[in-house]
Amino acid sequence: MLSSRNYMIAKSSLSRATAAPTLSVLSSASGIPHGSSSLLRDHGDGNFHKQQKRSFLGIVHAIDKRVYRWAKGVLPPISKTENIALGCGTIGFDRDIFGGSPSLQKLIDTYQPKLTPEEESFLANQVTRLCSLLSDHDVVTKKDFTKEAWDYMRDEKFFGMKIPKEWGGLGFSTQAVSAVLAKLATQCFDANATVAVPNSLGPGELLVRYGTPEQKEYFLPRLANGTLIPCFGLTGPHSGSDATSLIGSHCVVQKHPKTGELGVVATFKKRYITLAPVAGVVGLGLNLQDPDGLLGGEGEEGFTVALLERGHEGLRMGPRHIPLSAAFMNGTVEGEDVWIPMTSILGGQSRCGFGWNMFVECLAEGRGVSLPAGSIGAARSVVAGVGAYSRVRKQFRVPIAEFGGIQEAMAKAGSDGLITIAGGDVMNAIVDNHEAPMVISSVMKQNCTERGRRIVECGMDVAAGSAICRGDKNYIGNAYMSLPIAITVEGANIMTRSFQIIGQGLTRCHPHMSDLLRALQLPPSQEKEAVQTFVKQFHKIVGHGVSNFFYSVTRGIGATMSTTFRSKKAYKSGNDLLSHHEKQLLRLSANFALTADLCFTLGGRLKFEELLMGRLADALGAIYLGYATLHHYQRRQGIQGLEALTEHAMLRLEREAQDALYAASENFPGPLGTVASTVMKMGCFPLGGFTRPYAEPGDDLTKEVSRLLTTPSEIRDMFQEGIYSAPEGTTHQMTDLIRALPICVEADRVATSIRREKREPTSEETDLIAKADALRDALIQVDVFEHATAEEAQPGYVRPALLGTEERFAKMDKIVFREAA
Repeated sequence: MLSSRNYMIAKSSLSRATAAPTLSVLSSASGIPHGSSSLLRDHGDGNFHKQQKRSFLGIVHAIDKRVYRWAKGVLPPISKTENIALGCGTIGFDRDIFGGSPSLQKLIDTYQPKLTPEEESFLANQVTRLCSLLSDHDVVTKKDFTKEAWDYMRDEKFFGMKIPKEWGGLGFSTQAVSAVLAKLATQCFDANATVAVPNSLGPGELLVRYGTPEQKEYFLPRLANGTLIPCFGLTGPHSGSDATSLIGSHCVVQKHPKTGELGVVATFKKRYITLAPVAGVVGLGLNLQDPDGLLGGEGEEGFTVALLERGHEGLRMGPRHIPLSAAFMNGTVEGEDVWIPMTSILGGQSRCGFGWNMFVECLAEGRGVSLPAGSIGAARSVVAGVGAYSRVRKQFRVPIAEFGGIQEAMAKAGSDGLITIAGGDVMNAIVDNHEAPMVISSVMKQNCTERGRRIVECGMDVAAGSAICRGDKNYIGNAYMSLPIAITVEGANIMTRSFQIIGQGLTRCHPHMSDLLRALQLPPSQEKEAVQTFVKQFHKIVGHGVSNFFYSVTRGIGATMSTTFRSKKAYKSGNDLLSHHEKQLLRLSANFALTADLCFTLGGRLKFEELLMGRLADALGAIYLGYATLHHYQRRQGIQGLEALTEHAMLRLEREAQDALYAASENFPGPLGTVASTVMKMGCFPLGGFTRPYAEPGDDLTKEVSRLLTTPSEIRDMFQEGIYSAPEGTTHQMTDLIRALPICVEADRVATSIRREKREPTSEETDLIAKADALRDALIQVDVFEHATAEEAQPGYVRPALLGTEERFAKMDKIVFREAA
């Protein structure tokens, strides 16, 4: 990559080096003394001026060509995989952020998440029924679902929600799939993971897009009705988050020695493959090689996807991993010298080498939808269940919801929950708009799974002992142990944040960078066209940086003034809430865009500056989720208390973006790092600390948000929209807490009134307080087990520690205190 400073220095020095000799040659050829201005003025026919103009343009073109060749020489080669990635997926709102001036109104007008009546019915009936069949504790203890639950998921097409109806699937929207997964997560995280894979990275969606007619006709109906459970085999022992490496998974094009049929011989060793132990078909990622040219121009070498059914000769599936305490099926897929006919290559022979395109374009749904849905479910569970628990549970005769530490944890969980739900709604609508946003999906995966972990940590801190004792009464413990898995899979968050989001975003979403990079990749035969494109795009990049510097300064000062003098209660006006925070996001977007432009001073070294890229990923994530949160408010305004919760969320997001950008300006790397840092500070924070006005929410707002989340309110109703609620008469801890909340709150109100008025309670008040006390006593209990393991349940079993005690007492004369006294 080429910095604007290097380009201008090169162009200026080349101009000085070539201009004087050229003018000397021109002067000698025309008989005009070099430097004779009078003769130049007296040359009336203008030919000399034309000649001078042509010569000047020639000089400029020569300079442009030299700079282009220099840039081409210093730019690291772009691999075939990187080239494919640059062309895969779509860009939209992410490009607007990189441009520096995104539009909230455009976001609102373009993306409207919604469910059809059929999808709402499925959520209310089939999903509720499946939840009722699942005991989270039993699933985790037995490491599997019951056959009844497996059969129900198959019969009701839970594995075929995204398969079109014409092939026997449900043909649901992305919003519906997300809602189903989130609701399942409120009851059983393992059900969430099990249903997610076939509806995201399972081969079903790949078959719909790329399968041959024969493959579609055979596989899709069987996937839709659950006859075949799918999995996708990509990651190997040496791949980790670098899924494209395919180390240890290769195949060679050959002809069958007996039949002469064209196919491949493959060797592969996959691990971490969800559903592999029970899958009937696997989509297998392989690195295809064709040393003998047998493809004959139909298809090519590279990443290729094969479809193998369980029982395929040489294919081994079945051994399990056990991810932490989770029960969802996860294991290995292996084989050596496995014969795979061309008819089993997804899409047929013509799609050989096309696997990366398939994978990248379908990855958005798994990373951007399925994984964040688990965090959405966790957020709903914590607000609904733990919020109620904090009122039911008393210490020092006071509900713990009145303690400041509890209020802080609940407010953070609530605003992070709102952010995650809002981000999910916009992401779902983007995908339903037939877009595949690679950068936004990475932001969603990294940011929302991390927020999900924080949400559950807050819930664990509040629920305390009741959250660490396992059993049917524990409704968040398994989520706490499952979220690190979501953070790890499909590209570990630490890699996604510090490399992928900005590395891909700069090249894919910057308004001018992708065209400039393509110009630098053109062959020498197209150099003339390449130079023209390069110069045009380079000037645009410089202009883009200048305009964003101007916007950063002007918007920064304006945003600082409006933030400094804004009333702490101004958020109560919905119009002020929207307009104020949109201005802050516009300012931060210009700051981010300016910083992105300054990254070009690093050239190819940028890909190694992961600390910088991580900070910029934090800023980008906060900006995108800020717009999503305002989008959510615009759609749902009218819910009482939503202004306070949205304000709390926006203040935190603006602080996150500000801190990330400031840390980047303090640590900008590279040979020009000092210059870039100075420019960034002048643009983003022109008045120093005064133009860093964003702070964490104040205590009054935190207390108000916590009150809304821990007492009956429309905000709680909003969070409870997507959770599993057990039928009346069924013991279910989270449902029982939710139903007990209004009774306990009313009983506390009555008890306070009685104390204040110094009177005796009425019989109705006595009954209410007694009912609340009974509920409290029941709901703070935790599970107790006579036997923790199957071994302990065996007749005559004695715990080893007690056996040791008996052995020691057997050697003593006196074995009880009374005898020794």
